[in-house]
Amino acid sequence: MNKITLYANAKINLGLDVIGKRPNGYHDVRMIMQTVKLHDILTLKKIRRKGIFIKTNLHFLPTNENNLIYAAIKLFMNEYHIEGGVHVTLEKKIPVAAGMAGGSTDAAAALHGMNQLYETYLPLEKLQEMGVKLGADVPYCLLGGTALSEGIGEILTPLPPAPACYCLIVKPRFAISTKYVYENLALSELTEHPDIDALISAIEKEDLMMLSSSLGNVLETVSVKEHPELADIKATMISFGALGSLMSGSGPTVFGLFDDQSKANAAFMHFKVGPYGKQSFLTGFFQPG
Repeated sequence: MNKITLYANAKINLGLDVIGKRPNGYHDVRMIMQTVKLHDILTLKKIRRKGIFIKTNLHFLPTNENNLIYAAIKLFMNEYHIEGGVHVTLEKKIPVAAGMAGGSTDAAAALHGMNQLYETYLPLEKLQEMGVKLGADVPYCLLGGTALSEGIGEILTPLPPAPACYCLIVKPRFAISTKYVYENLALSELTEHPDIDALISAIEKEDLMMLSSSLGNVLETVSVKEHPELADIKATMISFGALGSLMSGSGPTVFGLFDDQSKANAAFMHFKVGPYGKQSFLTGFFQPG
């Protein structure tokens, strides 16, 4: 095999709770992760020239060591003493710096691709051991689907598929620094936490209504305060018939879950032409395999 093309799916957080902070500055989390059908496309090709070369459709993305794809391939090549080079073409569709693990899922796809391209036949667990060196979300992105994520994000428990629905994703024009959000999260002052166990129960019961009413993200306490527009987006989605709406990760992406396609389409068209509609997508949950 000399060439391989892979899809790198985005993720949303159906629930995100922060339960503590470690001395090293990392936070302990308890999250429900879900991949969606929105994806980037990576093509990896073996080349004789030594090195890692990345070409992308977005001019502002780094193509050197600062790109997680580059870091993932370099890590893989170093650990398994791979000679030669790799050329990567990245078609970026997932919004950048959006709380949807766009960089992490690209890194995960790169690890999967290298594993197949060089026929190393590493199990998922071994890839995840490498992935956590690149970022806390990478092990989950290697797994995909519906999962409980604990620790700093590397302790994963696969869950049954979440109930099918229409998922509207809106990424506003502004960016939010993940570092800023976590640094300004006042854990000791939080009076409410997402009910992660209720989300797990809803998933197991295939109950979309219960799932939607249990959505929660403690990071909204920082991000929404900084950008009240996020609350407006959520409220607008609900007014169009979303069963629930939430910010994903540290933001600024907001998603809404619908059980009615016509309502979801109407909301999508509203955001597409509105002030927040620079990047709006109507999609659904993705389950690998």
